[in-house]
Parts: sequence; structure tokens; C-alpha cells
Amino acid sequence: MTHANLMNNYFNPNSVYIEEDFRRRFRMRRHVFERLLHDVQHPYFRQNRDRAGRPSFSPHQKVIVVLRMIAYGSLVDLMDETHGMSESTCLDTLEQFCDTIVQVYKDEYLREPNQEYLNQLLRKVEDHGFPGMIGSLDCMHWDWKNCPTGRQ
Repeated sequence: MTHANLMNNYFNPNSVYIEEDFRRRFRMRRHVFERLLHDVQHPYFRQNRDRAGRPSFSPHQKVIVVLRMIAYGSLVDLMDETHGMSESTCLDTLEQFCDTIVQVYKDEYLREPNQEYLNQLLRKVEDHGFPGMIGSLDCMHWDWKNCPTGRQ
């Protein structure tokens, strides 16, 4: 029933919510979601039957739950209430999703920068007053007079 509602709300031709609603709720366009859903199709994300012979969660349900947890920092208890997915299943799904995303997209997106891109980054951070910095600015080297004592 949860899968049928999800499909009726977002994915069927005459769905309840329009593209703008989908983008606002899931922080991406529907075609990006569908590409992501297609790309993570390995055994964990396929719908199987549980030990009682009932259908398990659909790929759509699993990816939607993970995206809501990531996009909004949603608690797993909320996923149980809204999607009927237990805490352990939510956490397993999140872990499988993250591992799968790294494996699928690492060659395309997770690579060391080439020299041209590195130079572009250096120019950009220099314009913002941080010459020579590559990486995040953690402010550990700055004195902060009101710093909580636990952080000093």
C-alpha cells in the first residue's frame, strides 16, 4: 500500500504532485531521481519477497527514504511512521545506498583534481582572502574569545 501511494503521488502519469512539488520535497528533479534509481539497481535495491512471502520494499521506497534522510536529516523513527520502514531497514538501506553511490559514481565524480581545476580553485579562494588554501576551512587556527570551554 505504501508503494502504491508513493507511485500515485509522484510517479504515475496523473500523479497527485507535480514536478515542482517533487523537486521541493526531494531536492532534485524527477529525471535525476529516475537516473539515480536506475543506477543503484543492484540486488539490495531490487524488490524481493520477505520470509513470509510478502513483497519487500520497492526500489522507489528505499531510495525515497534514503533521500529524505539525507536531504532533511530525517530521523529513522519518522521513516517508520511515514513509510513503514523499521530503523534497522532504514539504516541498512542508507549504508547500502552510500556504498552503491560511491561504487557507481566514483570514476566520474570522485577523482583528484587536474592542474587546471586546482588553479581555478586557488584563484577562487584567493579572491575570498585565503591564498593557497585547498580543502575546507575549519577555523582551528583562529582565536575565538567566546569559544565554549569544551572546544578550547
